[in-house]
Amino acid sequence: MSELSSCSMDQVYTEIIVVRHGETAWNATGRIQGHMDVELNEVGRQQAASLAERLSREPEISAVYSSDLKRALETAETIAASCGNFEVIEDPELRERHLGDVQGLLFREAAKVCSEAYRAFSSRRTNQVIPGGGESLDQLYHRATSSLQRISHKHTGKRVVVVTHGGVIRALYRRACSTRFRGSILNTSVNIFQISGDDVWTIKAWGDVSHLHQTGQYSMSGFGVNKTSSAVTSVVT
Repeated sequence: MSELSSCSMDQVYTEIIVVRHGETAWNATGRIQGHMDVELNEVGRQQAASLAERLSREPEISAVYSSDLKRALETAETIAASCGNFEVIEDPELRERHLGDVQGLLFREAAKVCSEAYRAFSSRRTNQVIPGGGESLDQLYHRATSSLQRISHKHTGKRVVVVTHGGVIRALYRRACSTRFRGSILNTSVNIFQISGDDVWTIKAWGDVSHLHQTGQYSMSGFGVNKTSSAVTSVVT
């Protein structure tokens, strides 16, 4: 799904291009990242370069924001260098969900190695925290949506880029659509939000990875995809 219908808004809005970071070695092997600070692999760097080249040919960008984790920050810096040589604005509120004791584990082993944390992680209860300092989905939702709201107010009428993580993007989708997104969030996918002055959120585009199709860098190591079965797992963050 790359395009969604967007409501007509008479007043000025901020257009925010929300991007998931490029691929990491942990994405490729199915290891759970959360707040673990893993850098991009070579595929991820190529993906970021392809996205940066694409965005450089699109309408002007006013600012680039990023999670302060390496995989997002390097993706953002690549984009910023191609789209006006901006200084990336780091925002820890854009970090991935803290996944507590399951961080660093291979997904296929997590249920056996750390059963209590895995059950909490797999729970559909949005107020369920994860043992080991992990966040609930509600906690993630509130910090992620608050961050995007602040960015929209600061850049009213402008177009900005935000580089973040799969779990954060799901939380933003929930804010815009009042439901949970159950598909995959692929590396460097483009998701465009429009936020009006009275805080009405709409989605202009979703899951666009056309820049990867053109270069052969399309990867199924997306957030929510099990590479062997393509089943929704909501884990590789």
